[in-house]
Formats: sequence, structure tokens, C-alpha cells
Amino acid sequence: MNMQYRRINDWFPVIVWAGLIFVFSTDLLSDSNTAGIVGPLFREVFPWLSADDLESFHWLIRKLGHFVEFFILAVLIVRALRDQSNENRIGIAIALTTLFSVSDELHQSVVPSRSANAMDVLIDVFGGICGTLWFSLRHRGDKNP
Repeated sequence: MNMQYRRINDWFPVIVWAGLIFVFSTDLLSDSNTAGIVGPLFREVFPWLSADDLESFHWLIRKLGHFVEFFILAVLIVRALRDQSNENRIGIAIALTTLFSVSDELHQSVVPSRSANAMDVLIDVFGGICGTLWFSLRHRGDKNP
């Protein structure tokens, strides 16, 4: 496989996933829009939960979404950096994940139905660190995973 094709093949999933995160950060998945989906679903499955409990579950699902989005992004970045040493891959992946998280929150700050939140950046970065470490441990000893 030629080098240019391999680089495109390595980075294409990163670009697609980053694009999805960008879309997730629009009004489409704003708090008010997801509440209209998550709330009725949880009410149906857990009818005994109070309104406060439902709100807490909705908040938790949204924060887990941040973690998972950036876990996956970091895994894709580490995979795309296969030509780097393991130490470089980890550092670069965490740095890129962090930069994208900050830019994602800046994007949300200009979307009327969204807001920027430093806690979300911390959750994103933690997801990115976990994804990077998971990939590194999972593929320890592999040649160019």
C-alpha cells in the first residue's frame, strides 16, 4: 500500500469522527432536544423515578456521551499515529484530543442553545486519556496496530 493512501486510510476515521462530534455539538443534541428523547424513554422504563432522578440520569448520559466521544477520538488518533513511537503517540493523541475538546466547547459557546463548560473539557480529556491508554495497553507489543 502506498504511503499517501495509508495516511488517508489512517486519518479518514479521525476526520469523520471529529465531524460527528462537531455535529453533536450543534442544536441537534442540545440539552433541551435530548431531554425530549431521554426523559420519556426513562419514564417508560423506570416509571418510579422522580423528575429530579430523571434529570440526574439525563445529565449523566450527557456526560457519558462526552467521555465516550473523546475516548473513541483518542483511539482513532493513536491508531492513525502508528508510525510514531508509543510515547509520542500517547502524548500527541492526548494533546490533539485536548485541543479538539477546547475547540468543541468554543464551538458550543456560539451555538445559541448550547454553552461552553470547563467540566465538559475535563470529561473529554479524561475520556481521551482513557482511550489512549486503553489502546496502548490493548496493543502493547503489536507491530503497527
